[in-house]
Amino acid sequence: MARLPGGHEVLEKAKELLTKAKEADDLRVLQAVVFPLAYGLTTQETAIAIGRSVRWTTKARNGFIRSGGLLQKPSNKTRNRAHMSKEEERAFLAPFFGNAVQGGVLVVSGIHEALEEHMGRRISLASVYKLLHRNGWRKLAPDKRN
Repeated sequence: MARLPGGHEVLEKAKELLTKAKEADDLRVLQAVVFPLAYGLTTQETAIAIGRSVRWTTKARNGFIRSGGLLQKPSNKTRNRAHMSKEEERAFLAPFFGNAVQGGVLVVSGIHEALEEHMGRRISLASVYKLLHRNGWRKLAPDKRN
């Protein structure tokens, strides 16, 4: 026999949020909590009802219960390989951006060397360009045609 679903302590909060949900993913997370507790559905039946996999349903449900009834937004997925936090990146790039605002040009080789020194290891040049892109700068190449 399967285990009985847990999370009764957040059921009322989930029902309340269910009526106010504005995004589809939030609605599905709340349904993943409410369906097993209020209607006795299994995890498989709940997954079919909300149109997600069993794994997603279980993960979303457990995340909501662990957070004490808070809908959690995923973090910015573009930072999964960043070497520093956003604040550290801004602080590191501030002197370079200050000089570039006057002339409008960033010298990537100088940033690359400073970043390697700051991190204490070798960093690829592509990482420097990604760092600049995350902070609003991009590589511009001059047009070679006259």
